[in-house]
Amino acid sequence: MVRQYNLDQTFVHKTTHHEYHIQWTRVGNTTSPALIFIHGTPWSSVVWHNLVTSLSTRYNIYIYDHPGFGNSPPYRRLVNGENDDRVDLDGSLMLRAEASAALFKHWDLANPPHVVAHDNGGLVSLRLLLQHGFSFASLCLIDVVAIGPFGLPFFKLVAENESVFTAIPPVMVEGLVRAYVRSATYKSMSQEIEDMLSAPWLTDGSQGSKRFLQEMIQAHNRDTSDVENKYDRAGEQSPIKIIWGKDDAWLPVDIAERLKKALNAEDLAIIEEAGHLVHFDQPSRLALEVGLWLSKHSKN
Repeated sequence: MVRQYNLDQTFVHKTTHHEYHIQWTRVGNTTSPALIFIHGTPWSSVVWHNLVTSLSTRYNIYIYDHPGFGNSPPYRRLVNGENDDRVDLDGSLMLRAEASAALFKHWDLANPPHVVAHDNGGLVSLRLLLQHGFSFASLCLIDVVAIGPFGLPFFKLVAENESVFTAIPPVMVEGLVRAYVRSATYKSMSQEIEDMLSAPWLTDGSQGSKRFLQEMIQAHNRDTSDVENKYDRAGEQSPIKIIWGKDDAWLPVDIAERLKKALNAEDLAIIEEAGHLVHFDQPSRLALEVGLWLSKHSKN
């Protein structure tokens, strides 16, 4: 059973062009080292909840849902202060990083936090480190989207046939959502986990099927060109560990070695019999790898 935490805090950030509402919560001892988890797509903070439980006695943990994921509504695009229904193609995740940067500043942590990121949360974390000027006590990257080439054939199919896919009745898109979610693990996914991860994107979910398709289109247009040229500085600015599922069908394991070299990362762990969602394939091994890494770089 997956432990689920209530994201009972709301952070609102408004710029000239966008307004963000982010749901978040804090778990653990406030006197312990700060630890922030950053999720990817099409996930939410629920992928971290079991890991949060195992680490909450030793760390002051922050989890949140990006705008447009889980319990956080999509950001609003503004023109002259008024709502604009057009959708930004945030393939570079600059807007997602901007919202996360504002949230990090809102927390006003006394010391640099440890950061653990998954999927394209990895790109967000690297933007925070290399472009937004944040300092991390350590950075742990798990099967992250951070270095090209990118894209699954499904992303390309949706992006090149957007009008066809958006015309599919939402109840039929549910099948696509569930099949996509199931393909993220190496082992068979339990019905409980499939339902939990799929729920936001279904007809009556917090985000809906249209947002799911938009996220696939953005994934097809992923762009890291403006930040990859800074990757060689990452390992100097923060100790970095990379964790990868050996059987990740979305991001082949050879990417892990390339990323380790590009970032000058300190450590790399390959986990056997694990796909993209190592969290559910090998939860105990993941907790061990993350726990040992954090202990190594924690002052207390």
